[in-house]
Amino acid sequence: MFVVRILVCCVDDRRGRSVTMLGMPRNMGKVHVVRVKKTHVDKQGRRRDYESVYLRRTFRDGAKVRNETVANLSMLPAASITALEATLKGQALIPAGSEFTKTRSLPHGHVAAVSAMAHRLGFPALLGPACRSRDVVFALIISRVIRPASKLSTLSRWPDTTLGVDLDVAGASTDEIYAAMDWLAHRQDAIERKLAAKHLSPQANPHRMALFDLTSSWVTGRCCELAAHGYSRDGKKGCAQIEYGVLTDPGGRPVAVRVVRGDTADPVAFTEIVAELPATFGLTDLVLVGDRGMITSARIGMLRELNDNPDAPTDFGWITALRAPAIAKLARDDGPLQMTLFDTQDLAEIVHPDYPDERLIACRNPALAAERARKRRDLLDATDKELARIRTGGPRHLVRRRRDRQSPRQSQRKIQGGQALCHHHHRHQLHLRTQPGGHRRRSRPGWHLRATHQR
Repeated sequence: MFVVRILVCCVDDRRGRSVTMLGMPRNMGKVHVVRVKKTHVDKQGRRRDYESVYLRRTFRDGAKVRNETVANLSMLPAASITALEATLKGQALIPAGSEFTKTRSLPHGHVAAVSAMAHRLGFPALLGPACRSRDVVFALIISRVIRPASKLSTLSRWPDTTLGVDLDVAGASTDEIYAAMDWLAHRQDAIERKLAAKHLSPQANPHRMALFDLTSSWVTGRCCELAAHGYSRDGKKGCAQIEYGVLTDPGGRPVAVRVVRGDTADPVAFTEIVAELPATFGLTDLVLVGDRGMITSARIGMLRELNDNPDAPTDFGWITALRAPAIAKLARDDGPLQMTLFDTQDLAEIVHPDYPDERLIACRNPALAAERARKRRDLLDATDKELARIRTGGPRHLVRRRRDRQSPRQSQRKIQGGQALCHHHHRHQLHLRTQPGGHRRRSRPGWHLRATHQR
C-alpha cells in the first residue's frame, strides 16, 4: 500500500495561534473532537484544572480499535472549536444575521423591569383571582408607572410595547378598560384590608402609627361625578377637581384612599373620611394634625363628643394652631401668654380654662419677628417715598383722570417691590391741601389727593 502523509499548518491571523495537522492518511475514516480534562496538584497543594481539545480519528486495525490524534485544537478560541465540532456532527452553520430580516422591534426593557418588580411585590395576588379584568388592571398599573396618561391614551400605546403581548391585552377595547375599572372598584375594600393587615399589623407596625393626608387633583374630563370646582392646591383655578385622602403607614406606603367631591370644604371632607377609616381598619388611637382652617373649633367640638361617647372605639387627638383673636386673648394683661416667658427660652407651655385637657405650646421665633419688623420698615419707607414724590410733583400731578380712579381694594397694590401700607399701619396723619380748579380739558372739578394708605 502506498501512503502519502501531509503536514498542514493553519494560522489564526488575529492572535497568531497555529494548529498543527499531524500526518494523516487519506480516506481512512471520519474525525471527531475530543475534550480531555486533567487535574494537577503542585507541592503546595494548589489544584489546577486543564482541558485539552484534540481532533482525533478512530479506526480498526484488525481486531483492535485504535485512536489517532490528527490535530491539537487547544489553542483555538472556544467559539471556533464549537463551530468545528458542530460541523463534524453534520450541522449546517449559518452566519448570524444573514437569514433574518428585521420587520419590527418593540421596547421591552422598561416593561420587564416594572413587571418584575410588581410581581416581586405581589401585585397580581393582591388584585384578586386570575381573570381578564385582573390582567387589564395590572397592565394599567404598569403603564401608569412607565408613562402616566389617560385610559384612552394608554390603550393606544399597548401595541407599541411588549406589555400588550405579554399580558394579552394588545387588542383590549375601551369597554374592557371601564369594565376592569368597575371590577377594581368592587375589589377596593378587600385590597385595602390586605394592605392594612400587611403594613398596619402589630408585627409590621409596632408603634401602631398611621398617617393620613387630604389633597386634591384637577380633572380635565367632563363625565366624572365627583369633579367640581373648589379650592385648587395645584393652582388650576379654571379646572374642576376631586379631593381625596390617603392613609399610609409610617414609611409612606399607601394603605387606603377615599375620594369626595371637589367642592367639599376641607374640614367637612376631613371629618367624613376620618370618621370612616378607624372603624374600617380597627384604629384605636388617632391624632389629627392640621392647620387653623382644617381643624376648626367646630371640628374640635365634634371630636370631643366622639371621645365622650363610650361606644366609640377610637380615641381622637389633635394638633393645630390657634387663630389670631384667640392668641390675642391669651396675650392680654391678665392672660397667661406674656413676653416675659421667653426671656430665657423660646418655648413655653401654658394653660387656660377655655382649653381644658389641652396643652398650649407657645413659641417665639426671633428670626420670624425680625423678618416681620423688616417688612414693616420697608412698607413705611416705600409709603413715605411715594408721598414725597407726590408732594414734589407739581400741581399737574395732583390731578388724576377719571380712568385712573382706583377702588379701595385695588389700592392695596405693590409699591416699589413692597405692598402698599394699610391705613392701620401708619402712625402719622397726612394732611394735604385741596387743589382748586378743574381739569384743563374736561373742565371738571379735580380729584382730591389722598395718601396711598387712604385711597
